[in-house]
Amino acid sequence: MLADIGHIVVVDDDPTLRQMVIKYLEEHNIPTRAASNRSELNHYLDGSQPSLIILDLRLGQDDGLDLLREIRSHSDVPVIITTGHRPDEIDRIVGLELGADDYIIKPFSLRELLARVRAVLRRQEMGRAARARDPERGGYRFSGWKLERRSRKLTDPDEAPVPLSKGEYALLLAFLEAPQRPLTREHLLQATRIHEDIFDRSIDVQVLRLRRKLETDPSAPRVIQTERGVGYVFAVPVDPF
Repeated sequence: MLADIGHIVVVDDDPTLRQMVIKYLEEHNIPTRAASNRSELNHYLDGSQPSLIILDLRLGQDDGLDLLREIRSHSDVPVIITTGHRPDEIDRIVGLELGADDYIIKPFSLRELLARVRAVLRRQEMGRAARARDPERGGYRFSGWKLERRSRKLTDPDEAPVPLSKGEYALLLAFLEAPQRPLTREHLLQATRIHEDIFDRSIDVQVLRLRRKLETDPSAPRVIQTERGVGYVFAVPVDPF
């Protein structure tokens, strides 16, 4: 059961679709507001912060990707982008790399949209809970490497420090907490989303960056391996301390 979520904003220039989405979400006890362009969205952002934004990438004169950039420049409010069905995936990929939390392709079912909204809001609640916990303690050792949780310090087998971005640290921690187990991209997305100030949520991009720091040969990875049809697996033993 979700806690009090405030309200969400549906940004779409199609009034029929917009009202249909709002009516359905409100029937499921999710307070919802409507916006059809940049100025109307900014009106809501200037007031009380919404719990989530559903953002269409095709808004007539406004470009949804530009709006997403603006949102991410000052806020980490969750965003689900909606896109039309296109032969390529460039809009979705760019949207995720700019910081969208999820996407859904038009035409979509209202039931699927509701499920995605609830999933993103649950991740948001997990983030708040994680930030309220006690300071992190202990760490992990693997293949001569060591990660200290309190300091977020990673050292290689020669005891040289290896800097990690927040996204890389969150991703590595997710792997170390579940070693030698296939993890889906959705699981890894959720694990990295609970940390603040992570604007690149393309898991494949984050894995590539982490491989470049951990692997002797990133093109033939031995530590973080791809699990076809599932996601990734941290393939070496891990010892917590």
